[in-house]
Amino acid sequence: MTKSLLLPRAEGALYEYTPGKASSFAVPAKPFTSRIAFSAAHVVCDPLADSDPLHSAKIDWDATLGYRRHLWSLGFAVAEAMDTAQRGMGLDWERSKELIRASIKEARSVGGKIACGAGTDHLLPSPSVTINDVEAAYEEQVSFVEGEGGQVILMASRALAACATGPEDYERVYGRILSQVKQPVILHWLGDMFDPALAGYWGCKDDLDAAMDVCLRVIRANADKVDGIKISLLDAGKEIKMRRLLPQGVKMYTGDDFNYPELIKGDEQGSSHALLGIFDAIAPAAAQALHALDAGDLARYETIMEPTVALSRYIFQKPTYAYKTGIVFMAYLNGHQSHFRMIAGAEGSRSIIHLAELFVLADRAGLLADPELAIERMKPLLALAGIRPQ
Repeated sequence: MTKSLLLPRAEGALYEYTPGKASSFAVPAKPFTSRIAFSAAHVVCDPLADSDPLHSAKIDWDATLGYRRHLWSLGFAVAEAMDTAQRGMGLDWERSKELIRASIKEARSVGGKIACGAGTDHLLPSPSVTINDVEAAYEEQVSFVEGEGGQVILMASRALAACATGPEDYERVYGRILSQVKQPVILHWLGDMFDPALAGYWGCKDDLDAAMDVCLRVIRANADKVDGIKISLLDAGKEIKMRRLLPQGVKMYTGDDFNYPELIKGDEQGSSHALLGIFDAIAPAAAQALHALDAGDLARYETIMEPTVALSRYIFQKPTYAYKTGIVFMAYLNGHQSHFRMIAGAEGSRSIIHLAELFVLADRAGLLADPELAIERMKPLLALAGIRPQ
């Protein structure tokens, strides 16, 4: 019989909660084929490293690479050194290079697909930063990723957002970088809900349609160098509109952690592939759902995906950039890592009430692989908040 535990409500009252049965997502050995699905993967902190956890936390390489093997085993491609890995929010460029190199090597050893983030995060925005500086920073990171044999995900640039004076600066920078890449890249348009420093990206403040026009001009001018674009705007309508305007052969990778089931399923005019942070947390369910989509079983696809949406929307609630805490929390609950410690101390970015509700939503979505283990993992966190069994 499954044990229960005391969880806190928003008003501070405690209630007893008993999880349901363990999840049982049977995933076929063959990969799903109807969609390309990248999971942005989190980084596991070494909790025993004797270093400053806020500024120089160490990576637990065994657990970090082990989680990537887990994702590959389910059929996912890995999007490496992205926002989910706390890129620019605890993971700097020097450690990103270590991560990219190690993950590309691991991908080769298991036959996994991988693409890696290249941006300008080693160039801190300041009044002295110029467009030339941004181009040089992009060139350095793109050169590193391609030099390691990886596909590039061209990330949005805080430095470019800070120094650009209009859309023409974005078209210049992206045009220069895309003209130099060795293989087609995935562009990444990250909304300011994920990173406030990216407000007004593409040189169009408070006008997503105008920003989309600029981005589409960049893509059309360089279509042979663009594999696809991931947009993370949490706006299904904008994604569908842009998807229908993309040049032939350029893919849309949904980054919408609120509306991904409908966008991946698609409509009579097309569908989105995926590059999602939430897939890190819901990988077994998402893999089974994608196999159902392969089989044309839309009812089964929707039945599996629907319960994950409430969990995802909760994990990605405002402030959206704190979603990484929920992603790592799920890996901890499910036994993929032995602790709940994060780079830059980000485990403290969500309240115990938030984590308690996340526990319940994960259980309702069937995403607790072993409910009794999850209970034992939850107890120390509750005790830290002064909640102990009566």
